[in-house]
Amino acid sequence: MARDNYTVVTNFILFGLTDHQEMRPLLFSVFFVIYIITLSGNIGMIVLIWIDPQLHTPMYFFLSNLSFLDACYSTTITPNMLANILEGSQPISYTACMAQYCFFVVFATTEFFLLAAMAYDRYVAIRNPLLYTAVMTKRLCTALVFGSYLGGFVNSLIHTSGLLRLSFCGSNVINHFFCDFTPLLKLSCSDVYLNEMLIFTFGSLIQMGTLLIIIISYVFIIVAVLRIRTAEGRYKAFSTCASHLTAVAIYHGTILFMYFRPHSSYSLDTDKMVSVFYTVIIPMLNPLIYSLRNKDVKCAFKKVIGGKVFSQ
Repeated sequence: MARDNYTVVTNFILFGLTDHQEMRPLLFSVFFVIYIITLSGNIGMIVLIWIDPQLHTPMYFFLSNLSFLDACYSTTITPNMLANILEGSQPISYTACMAQYCFFVVFATTEFFLLAAMAYDRYVAIRNPLLYTAVMTKRLCTALVFGSYLGGFVNSLIHTSGLLRLSFCGSNVINHFFCDFTPLLKLSCSDVYLNEMLIFTFGSLIQMGTLLIIIISYVFIIVAVLRIRTAEGRYKAFSTCASHLTAVAIYHGTILFMYFRPHSSYSLDTDKMVSVFYTVIIPMLNPLIYSLRNKDVKCAFKKVIGGKVFSQ
């Protein structure tokens, strides 16, 4: 059939997580609680770092930015998903869909770069603890964070521009709970080869590049830790990296599974479940990971509860 005979799509329908009516109340309750915990945990972390002078260090400057990213990341996806669960398949305008995808890529990509910057920060802290604040100056930390956001915006601009050049005609039902790359390409009646090459090329470069920085940083960290003479000193040094390593493993592992597994193993249901994990669950986990194993954060929280911070 000729392309001119199709009806050009001006809005989309988000199919959502499930079409089972009986599951909606439970799913809505679960994800609503997760979203509240996500916002409370991440905003709480930002406020805690801001009000406690003990946390005014490069490590916590990066952590506050990670918390900001996770709060924005979750807010880009979750409210719309909750409405979809509560009311069924929801229409979303073409503009809103492209905007959601744009912000999703900005925050997701920025987190890759920020986790790499945090690995470098841990290397400097363990390799030269006495020169830590001299090396990780406010100017350098700001530049690393700015560069992370710039990388996120540039990557998002490339892929969003690629989607904007496509024509969408015929079916307008996105079999997903948000406007993601692969479901959108399946609805396009244009040639999507360039889009696929761009996402593969830039996705591979960004993920592998940032992962390489993290691996190299931790190789040097391990070498530095092994030079510490006491077992207690080695444990204390490496324990400062445990939270970051956990966050890296969860985030990178999930994205690798989602976008770089063989095409023969792709399944829409699997994609939805994995997408829920990295768009909804991970933003909730990060503040828990960085607080439960962190004595400084727990101490600062106790001081806030006791009113000591505000009384200073």
